[in-house]
Amino acid sequence: MRPDFYARPVVDVARDLIGCTISHGETGGVIVETEAYHQSEPACHAYAGFTARTSTLFGPPGRAYVYRSYGIHALLNAVSEAEGVGAAVLIRALEPVDGVEIMRARRGLDCVDDLCSGPGKLTQALGVQLHHNAGDLAAGPVRVGPPPREWRGARAITATRIGITRAAELPWRFCASGSRSVSRPWPSGLRSALKV
Repeated sequence: MRPDFYARPVVDVARDLIGCTISHGETGGVIVETEAYHQSEPACHAYAGFTARTSTLFGPPGRAYVYRSYGIHALLNAVSEAEGVGAAVLIRALEPVDGVEIMRARRGLDCVDDLCSGPGKLTQALGVQLHHNAGDLAAGPVRVGPPPREWRGARAITATRIGITRAAELPWRFCASGSRSVSRPWPSGLRSALKV
């Protein structure tokens, strides 16, 4: 995906990333869940302003913003909007496609639906680490690509973001309808689509 794909309102980018691919080395999958974050709201790291930690968020669109969450997981985001604006899309879940056995070994489990059903799970499965911060999402090594034919026009269910306490009411979470790889709790529209 070219930088101009990301140089748009972060909510639009988050919605349009549903169905796109992401790969690292021999592993990869289809993005089935995202969340948008913008400097104007307090759940975004950029809300505090430009710091050493947030500098990537204010950089060129189409870069990876990778940070450590709760001292455990590296989380992967796609920097969006114009350079100088702090905004990014958190990649929350993937449907595994390539290198599934490698992902299983990294995660230590067999269930494919649960391999990448959360932002920390997917980075562990893909082998994404903090040193991938500020990498070019077109050139790699972590790459985002267009949707495969069967995912073009994928329907996204809109919901409020999860796992946060501030600005949790914003409907900036997007989930692929029909995917069991979305992280829990599933939004009601997804539960209905899956007849759960």
